[in-house]
Amino acid sequence: MAADGFLIESSTYLAAAVVSVPIAKRLGLGSVLGYLVAGLIIGPSVLGLVNAGADVMHVAEFGVVMMLFLVGLELQPDRLWAMRNAVVGLGGSQVVLTAAVVALAGYAIGLSFGPAVAIGLIAAMSSTAIVLQALAEKGLLKSPPGETSFAVLLFQDIAVIPILALMPLLAANAPVDAGSTHDAGLLADLPGWASTLLVFGAIGAIAVGGRYVVRPVFRAMAMTRLREIFTATALLLVAATALLMQTVGLSPALGAFLAGVVLADSEFRHEIETDIEPFKGLLLGLFFISVGAGIDLNLMMAKPLLLAGIVFGIVALKIAVVFPLARAARLARPDAWLTAIALSQIGEFAFVLLSFAGQNRILDDATRSLLTGAVALSMLTTPLLFIAFERIMANRTETGEERAADEIPERNKVIIAGFGRVGQIVGRLLLGRGISVTVLEHDAEQLEALRKYGFTLYYGDARRHDLLISAGADEASLLVVATDDKEATTEIVEMARRNFPNLTVVARAYDRSHAYELEKAGADRIIRETFAGGVEMATESLKAMGIPAFEAERSGRIFRRHDMESFNALREIRNKNVGDYSFAFRKRREDLARVLSRDLQTVPDLDESGWDSDSLRDEVRGAG
Repeated sequence: MAADGFLIESSTYLAAAVVSVPIAKRLGLGSVLGYLVAGLIIGPSVLGLVNAGADVMHVAEFGVVMMLFLVGLELQPDRLWAMRNAVVGLGGSQVVLTAAVVALAGYAIGLSFGPAVAIGLIAAMSSTAIVLQALAEKGLLKSPPGETSFAVLLFQDIAVIPILALMPLLAANAPVDAGSTHDAGLLADLPGWASTLLVFGAIGAIAVGGRYVVRPVFRAMAMTRLREIFTATALLLVAATALLMQTVGLSPALGAFLAGVVLADSEFRHEIETDIEPFKGLLLGLFFISVGAGIDLNLMMAKPLLLAGIVFGIVALKIAVVFPLARAARLARPDAWLTAIALSQIGEFAFVLLSFAGQNRILDDATRSLLTGAVALSMLTTPLLFIAFERIMANRTETGEERAADEIPERNKVIIAGFGRVGQIVGRLLLGRGISVTVLEHDAEQLEALRKYGFTLYYGDARRHDLLISAGADEASLLVVATDDKEATTEIVEMARRNFPNLTVVARAYDRSHAYELEKAGADRIIRETFAGGVEMATESLKAMGIPAFEAERSGRIFRRHDMESFNALREIRNKNVGDYSFAFRKRREDLARVLSRDLQTVPDLDESGWDSDSLRDEVRGAG
């Protein structure tokens, strides 16, 4: 390509992205659909401004490789090992069942055995680029449907090599084309045992090299204090691992993913992620535009019903296969639908498989051309299905239709009911200390919003006995009730104390009166939601008024201790007579004023922490 032609085509791609994606985002269609439509408009079928060439696609596919590397950076090896059952079990079931169902459907409409199985294997693949980008855009990568979809996609990448090995066996009495340009890497001329050793050797090289070679290299690059050299090193790592895996015949994206996993617990993880993210985004956009440019509108016009039937049939079959598998994996019904929709398209690797099937004379040119259009159109359906799903769920919420409670597969020692402002602080602190928690949230909008930040939450009303049973309350040690509804909080505490006597209950109280109610309901520990914040605010106010910090902190501590004594002293009075309670409350407030006044006249002997604990305790007791 001449220099002028390269600049014109590059400018066209960038202009298409700059114009289409903001419009698509503003219309609520998502960036992926914006890129695809932009590619369709500037492609040969409409304006003809760019050619959907293989060279552009090869460059664009590097965006998929970088995306898998970044996903690996977020996934520590122990977490990947914990996902092994989902990867092998769910991923393997999806590939085998989808291939079998599509192959049987093809055989039923008259295809011979080889082409039917080949099309089934091609249809079993999903688009890593579209699925992960769409889920990341919606903040769902770390949600149950996000992790399930990722596990299936990971197995599909691993399944690439056996599918390529199986393809030549499907050719019906037709020799492989001697002019085939497919490169199977170093595996082509090796026996099976040597191929296996080479594959495991490449994986081992990435694991060992990442830990003992790459990390020292990154340290050396960081010491140069040259940002561009550090970025170049990160890009070289992605390219080198992808090339290594491609050389031994595996998916380049799988190699980059493994490299990311190896570096997931390194000190350079965030720096690498920041440097590579812009390149990943641009190349992924180029990939989606290239896919859109490859859609042949002439073919669609020539055989619209046939093409629409193929796309609809495959998408519907994949949803029908994935949904029950996701339910069997104990995903909630909405999450299972979301997973099925996410995996419903045919992936970008189908273009490679279609080419390979043609080279091995499994599929004729007309069939491959038709399927190529179907693959591209199936990618176009996924963003639209996501939009439809979101609107259906929104309509259900607006009409007041009650959403079914999620099924809860995990069993943790701590359950948090309510994940608003208070619940999030509790959850983050416990999780930070390595304590696993099960979070229940009854606000569907709050739940979906928080899932975007990586929290795992389950929808349901904690007042329901069956939901707490499902959450493992009979095995848990602690229930934290952090809901912001006074009546709901009291009901949860009462129900938990009645049905789970061995469960320690810590509850959030709206005010002092509510705290007494929760005590009566059976809460073991009660935290007034504004008390600690109010005391801290008062302490900071004293400091702002010029009072020394140690005096302000001391006054805050006196207030806390005096208020707790007042809370205990006024409990019985409140239960007997409201008038007596009001009088006693005023008396306790006057006592507090005397304690604080006397404190100003006393110069305490401070210990190492700045507190005179003994005199403080005596003063508070004296005021009581």
